[in-house]
Amino acid sequence: MSATHPEMYETLRQLHRRSEAAGLDPFLMELLKIRCSQINHCAFCIDMHTKDARALGETEQRIYALNAWRETPFFTDRERAALALAESVTVLTDGFVPDEVYDAAAAVFEPAELSAVVWATIVINAFNRLAVTGRTTPGSYVSQRKPLDRATA
Repeated sequence: MSATHPEMYETLRQLHRRSEAAGLDPFLMELLKIRCSQINHCAFCIDMHTKDARALGETEQRIYALNAWRETPFFTDRERAALALAESVTVLTDGFVPDEVYDAAAAVFEPAELSAVVWATIVINAFNRLAVTGRTTPGSYVSQRKPLDRATA
């Protein structure tokens, strides 16, 4: 699909770059991408973003536990609020984003950060849908990310 409509794909890539530059912690961005990709069963994006998260310095424990983040002590309150919001935005078949989920995220994120969480979720959901529909094969992606110090990220 990217080859058939390269201008549309490039527009989505530009939106992705803008969401990456919106000021969210890069570790959180990768967690959001992985979690949304898990929900959407996008093997290609799961492969890509787990590799990117590892390259940044994310722990194996947190990556493996992400599918059950509510049941672990491994995630911060901010990460939990962002993950809950991203899940609610991703699974709209359950209805609207619940007020309590939105309010919990709004309580720990500044308005621009909250918006960045929503935009990052929208962008990865679009990429998931393209990859799943296009039957994109996982496994060949090689991360270009460099390790980050979590304290300064």
